[in-house]
Amino acid sequence: MGRKILFITTDQQRYDTLGCNGGQLSRTPVVDGLAAEGIRYERAVPQSVVCMPSRSTMLTGQYPSTHGVWMNGVALPVDAPSVAAVLHRAGYRTALVGKPHFEPFLDPFGRFPENTIARDGLPTAQTRWADGTIGPHRGFDHLELATHSPAGNLHYARWMMEHHVDALGGFYAVLDKDLEVNADGGGDTGAPQVKVNPVARDWYHTDWVADRTIAWLDGLAADDDWFCWMSFPDPHHPWDPPASELGRVDWRDVPLPAGYPASPRERECVLDGKPRHWRLWYDGELVSNYEAPTKWVPATMTADQVREVNAVNAVEVELIDEAIGRVVAAVAARGWDDDLDVVVTTDHGELQGDFGLLFKGPYHVDGLMRLPLVWRPAPSARVAPAAVTRPVGLVDLAPTFCSIAGLAAEPWMQGQALPVDDGDAEARGFQRVLTEWDSELFGVAVHLRTITRDGWVCTTYRPGTVHDGTEGELYDLADDPLQQVNRWDDPAGRAIRDDLVADLHDHLPPVRVPRLPLEAPV
Repeated sequence: MGRKILFITTDQQRYDTLGCNGGQLSRTPVVDGLAAEGIRYERAVPQSVVCMPSRSTMLTGQYPSTHGVWMNGVALPVDAPSVAAVLHRAGYRTALVGKPHFEPFLDPFGRFPENTIARDGLPTAQTRWADGTIGPHRGFDHLELATHSPAGNLHYARWMMEHHVDALGGFYAVLDKDLEVNADGGGDTGAPQVKVNPVARDWYHTDWVADRTIAWLDGLAADDDWFCWMSFPDPHHPWDPPASELGRVDWRDVPLPAGYPASPRERECVLDGKPRHWRLWYDGELVSNYEAPTKWVPATMTADQVREVNAVNAVEVELIDEAIGRVVAAVAARGWDDDLDVVVTTDHGELQGDFGLLFKGPYHVDGLMRLPLVWRPAPSARVAPAAVTRPVGLVDLAPTFCSIAGLAAEPWMQGQALPVDDGDAEARGFQRVLTEWDSELFGVAVHLRTITRDGWVCTTYRPGTVHDGTEGELYDLADDPLQQVNRWDDPAGRAIRDDLVADLHDHLPPVRVPRLPLEAPV
């Protein structure tokens, strides 16, 4: 009997929402406790700041350029490499409960297996793996899938339709009557994508994901080795948690984020120092990410709306922490805790008021790129608690899972097992992390490549709709942690800029050819 792996992801969660990372709004004692017993990463960086490419990186251990999911709406091929398949072949029982998003959700004709598996009420399907063999879909012998809404064909939506159909109308409608991303506001302040949801807490998808994870674990034999990916849809917008829980955080008492410039003039001054698409989005003239409502203008957002979004987001984070606690307790009740590794992270962050903006997009700054990442190794492994300051990436997760299972990383994995302390990170060469963005949507093309290294974040722009390829961003995280002063054109920063750009180009990953097609908006 070996080590078990509980891999926990949230969706669109900021680094500073956890108490162990200095967060003040949410109470997160469960994850904070795991961090105290294990390893907390202070500079974990995604390889994409949008859902589908980032989740595909977690599964494959590859950069978006290589696995091919270059933007939301591009389906990860069914036979893409999968760490779950590696573990399954090694004898692990494998499950994914919650949000997958390796394939588009907007799929009315059932073109993608994850949607049809759920629609047909199946636990998995037999599909082709990367080596040409046939096995359970992406290596998971059990799938119970959910997203942010009870609409559609996923398992959670089917469960809500069967058991709680009267509660469906309480959720925020993700799409409006024109099938565009909804810009409607709600709550007390009219904040976009906020709604007071009367759904019972037990019926909300956070508790459903925990309940279904516990049910799967209860069906395992005592001597089974297992890998369970428990994937919460929150705290991604829409922000519509159970109304019964909103009293946890009063938005009126929430301070404005440090990254929110106080006046319109200050916000505009900061944005004008960045490449053009920043200010164009703020003014409502350009949208380059489908999940940002086209009918919402960020410049209209009020300070109170920022407060309310942060408050409701904090409520969702607390509910997730409590759900994790229930699952960890269930594992302990089975006698597995001494051999349990727990990894907690997210796919990308959320702007949440920074620069006067919400949501996400081609904006490579800490709100989107600095992620919570906690690894509590199994107590039986005798790994000392630590905080790692060297940069690591989500590309390093798949090799880490292999290492936990006593397996060598696969040749197609582009990361390496996470370091257990800074000495380990230095010895194994953790120096830089790369992040990519490619999007072509609404006739707008944006292409970014970013390197995080030595306390700097440097982004280069490739030619696109509003960029000619000469633009860029350069931030010194020590002097400018809020990344409000772009030093790309600063002569005093020219040497470090040129060095970072050369290093970035030297380490760009191989590119999948031909490019995968865009199948759906999201």
